[in-house]
Amino acid sequence: MKKYLFLFALIALVFSSCATRVVTTTPRTNVVVVNKAPRSHKIVVVKGKRYYYWGGRHYRKTNRGFVFVKV
Repeated sequence: MKKYLFLFALIALVFSSCATRVVTTTPRTNVVVVNKAPRSHKIVVVKGKRYYYWGGRHYRKTNRGFVFVKV
């Protein structure tokens, strides 16, 4: 009887998992990428980071172009 009880406990431990799956969703945002900055843009450094400023907005340079950011 001890063998069966031990075998049952071993099987229960092997087939039970403590891992759970957690799925997180990121909020969808509409990002507008500007391919080329206009000639009238200014380069501004804020807290050691470089931003491009034109039209009353700040932009960051990325591989795809310039993206609007809130400073």
